[in-house]
Amino acid sequence: MSDKYIVSARKYRPSTFRSVVGQQSLTHTLKTAIASGRLAHAYLFCGPRGVGKTTCARIFAKTINCEHPTPEGEACNECASCKAFNEQRSYNINELDAASNNSVDNIRDLTEQVRIPPQTGRYRVFIIDEVHMLSQAAFNAFLKTLEEPPEYAIFILATTEKQKVIPTILSRCQIYDFARITVPDIVQQLQYVCEQENIEAEPAALNVIAQKADGAMRDALSIFDQVAASTEGHITYQSALDNLNVLDYDYYFRLVDTFLSGDVMQSLLIYKEIRDKGFDSQFFINGLAQHLRDLMVASTPQTRKLLEMNDEVAQRYGEQSVKLAPWFYYRALDLCNTCDLNYRNASSKQLLVELTLVKLCQLVAPQPQPQQAAQPPIQKIAAQPVQQQRPATQPVQRQAPVANAAQQPPHPAEQPPHPAAQAAAPQVAPHPSTPIAPHATAPAGRPMPRTVGTAPRIMVNVPNTPEAQQQAAAVSSAPQRTQPFNAEQLQAAWQGYIDQHPHERALCTTMSYALPQPGDNAEHYVMTVGSPTEQKNVEEHKAALMKFLCDAVNNDRLALDILVSEVPIDTPKILSPREVVDQIRQKNPGFTQFLKDFDLGLA
Repeated sequence: MSDKYIVSARKYRPSTFRSVVGQQSLTHTLKTAIASGRLAHAYLFCGPRGVGKTTCARIFAKTINCEHPTPEGEACNECASCKAFNEQRSYNINELDAASNNSVDNIRDLTEQVRIPPQTGRYRVFIIDEVHMLSQAAFNAFLKTLEEPPEYAIFILATTEKQKVIPTILSRCQIYDFARITVPDIVQQLQYVCEQENIEAEPAALNVIAQKADGAMRDALSIFDQVAASTEGHITYQSALDNLNVLDYDYYFRLVDTFLSGDVMQSLLIYKEIRDKGFDSQFFINGLAQHLRDLMVASTPQTRKLLEMNDEVAQRYGEQSVKLAPWFYYRALDLCNTCDLNYRNASSKQLLVELTLVKLCQLVAPQPQPQQAAQPPIQKIAAQPVQQQRPATQPVQRQAPVANAAQQPPHPAEQPPHPAAQAAAPQVAPHPSTPIAPHATAPAGRPMPRTVGTAPRIMVNVPNTPEAQQQAAAVSSAPQRTQPFNAEQLQAAWQGYIDQHPHERALCTTMSYALPQPGDNAEHYVMTVGSPTEQKNVEEHKAALMKFLCDAVNNDRLALDILVSEVPIDTPKILSPREVVDQIRQKNPGFTQFLKDFDLGLA
């Protein structure tokens, strides 16, 4: 083993502005200031760790003292000042680590050194690293010197936490914000290091190292040395995953496929496989959220540039992202975020993550067909009397077909009617496609309605996407349910919808007085409301209402027209909590004293 080995973070530390990675805009500004001679007396370099703050401060100090700078604004590395800097023996550059020298005495020693002019060169540069670690007293002692230093003194302060530097210091400095180094820039620099060190590395492996570094070039080089040492000069994607304890994104691609197919069992098996490899569950759920975020930004060309990965992996993300609708990403990310927030307080953390996976599978899982639902006791519900007040009815469920075809009641069109019933029954014309004419007869006990903007029977807006068109085609090709029903069964289902949606107060109030009345035929009903506003409110919920009613009566031919009455209707008023209290006070005079005695705050 060679005793001259130098880690890559030191060996490949930039020595010129041109070699600084990922800070082109900032280095261009510094070179322009040097070339024009417009140098400030104090600079503040701030930004995350490992992005080149101290490195740029050293290059800046070296360049301003260079005797023969290049036309590009770089140091020549040939003059006596540059050679002294490269050999770390320059007296014009002084570095102070504020993390360990943060007292007033250290700042007093610094101000004494500022009084000494440079023996060679034009400037003395004082670099104070981690300046936010100075004490409050040290900051105050440094203010006067920082504001009015000698003309040959330049201060460069570096910090990772600018918010901890007092405002009086910030106001005396030119502030330069260093950005996180992007993944492509880190990968490019790692490829250069591989060429210099004769190391073979797969692009996917370098991409993993760059993502693990989280925008810090120094961290990326340290991780690179670690992986290169374990692989003996041949870095593969799998070796990078094994050494860095990174979860392969292939697991996340497989999980999203299970979400698409609604395969709950397979998603749980993949999660078990991940746990068996020793990965923490919270680490896994955060990685899944990051994967879903990357899929979301890869779904459109405008946001695809937000992906910090190589082109091959980005293409795979783009191929899977087109299979998912935008609403899926929003709900899935919300589920992952909720799981992460509840993870620490969960008594069964594994169950919490598994439950999240089950919910994710159910987001796009195909809904069960009507033939697979359980048969509700329609006859028992229909036998209950229909009243204006809400009865305590159970939600009406979908009726499944009887297993034995011989036990099914025949369809009205197929069952031969009884002769006496055929003679007595009136002829019913088929339901017209046009709305009810103004001269049509109104139902008994109801005012004559008028039509205001007739809407289609069932309004379903199908999105113009291949997945939505396929689902719509599957629904249209499914056999229609034609179970016969009567008005009592429909009104029982009507009340069931009201009971299941108590939070929709305006809709439930309208439905409670505007019960559906029979229309042109056995499958056509009319709902008469008192105002166009109520009609619009019901129309907005009509799709969900019609689906609930069709499922309850097991008949897809049910049609409902929503009309507005021409004469005023005494509709029930929705009372506010204050109006409810006022009514109780009017009926019970002692209620006001009761509120005062118990200090309920409603009086």
